[in-house]
Amino acid sequence: MPAIVLLGAQWGDEGKGKVTDLLGERVQYVVRYQGGNNAGHTVVLPDGRKFALHLLPSGVLTPGCIPVIGNGVVVDPKVLLAEIDGLAARGVSTDNLMISADAHLIMPHHRALDRVVERYLGSARIGTTGRGIGPAYGDKVARVGIRVQDLLDPGILRQKLELALREKNQTLVKVYNRKAIDVAAVVEEYLAYGERLAPYIKDTRLELARALDRGETVLLEGAQATLLDVDHGTYPFVTSSNPTAGGACVGSGVPPTRINQVIGVAKAYTTRVGAGPFPTELFDENGAHISKVGAEFGTTTGRARRCGWFDAVVARYAVRVNGITDLVVTKLDVLSGLERVPICVGYEVDGTVVDEMPMTQTAFHHAKPVYEDLPGWWEDISKCRTLDELPDNARRYVERIEEVSGARVSVVGVGPGRDENVILHPLLP
Repeated sequence: MPAIVLLGAQWGDEGKGKVTDLLGERVQYVVRYQGGNNAGHTVVLPDGRKFALHLLPSGVLTPGCIPVIGNGVVVDPKVLLAEIDGLAARGVSTDNLMISADAHLIMPHHRALDRVVERYLGSARIGTTGRGIGPAYGDKVARVGIRVQDLLDPGILRQKLELALREKNQTLVKVYNRKAIDVAAVVEEYLAYGERLAPYIKDTRLELARALDRGETVLLEGAQATLLDVDHGTYPFVTSSNPTAGGACVGSGVPPTRINQVIGVAKAYTTRVGAGPFPTELFDENGAHISKVGAEFGTTTGRARRCGWFDAVVARYAVRVNGITDLVVTKLDVLSGLERVPICVGYEVDGTVVDEMPMTQTAFHHAKPVYEDLPGWWEDISKCRTLDELPDNARRYVERIEEVSGARVSVVGVGPGRDENVILHPLLP
């Protein structure tokens, strides 16, 4: 079997973990290919247990599936070990976890700089989580980053850290009036992490290539989503990596010729966390309804998510940029009980109506949504399992999303559970 990419088609939090869980035992490897512990997946198992994952791929909850943290991820080892220990306490083994030796590490100076710079920006802040993700990626690109493999070599770790802190401590102390970070203390702390993580550290590129050669299925799982991509998102209000399909290849070492399916996940409405433009954002009772019924709070940060109507312009853009072959629409049940369920089919920008993403940041900031009104439904749809079982208005809403998005809708989520889905087209043969 070739590789499959699973990604978010909006601003994140679309329910990608649930889709990974839905694929279940038919997937042998699940690879997280970018991001850090600034993202999260919430997975609800058939027994009702709920898990919030931040660094570990959601496949860790599927027996027999091998979870992989790819080279494109930035790893905070303290957070990762806490997550491993938390799962162990709940009876979930992580013995088969693989971590790329080439993944970069989040260091204490990354977290310190992330927090202080964001505060310094004031009203111009990006809305980061303060977990050091951006500075870690910045050091990676500047070629002064520290990688997972460096945990296995005390001399290299100290040498790289001394070089990094020569500049970072100057910035922390002289620019931001913060305490300098002690090299020896950090080396001691991180070598202890390395001792625990050593059994997991692998050449994951080679492992995945061999798995694909054996005919096994590899799922490449993105964090965040298309509109948060550093190249293709609503820059500068984006993450520091590439959640789009192209990033799956770079962040895993799986070549594009091995990928034949791209699954995009979108909510039946739209949400985003943090600052940045959001044309369909709601500030009325409809937004309050979606926020409350949808429990729209960040898995990782706990921050309230901004809520708005479904944006077909964003969906079309995601389909085009990623080459999405199958669309999974989640949380349709949240819209039950609303009299009207509008879909944004275009934007008005400076008096002109457009149906594609504006080219410039300025134009997108000024975009006003153009809505197509659809009638709502009142029925409880959580027990529906086929398209015909959905109320007429809910079915028409799904069909309209498919028409305006440009990709077939293969699965519709009607509840948080693994089995609470309407399957229109199987995601795997």
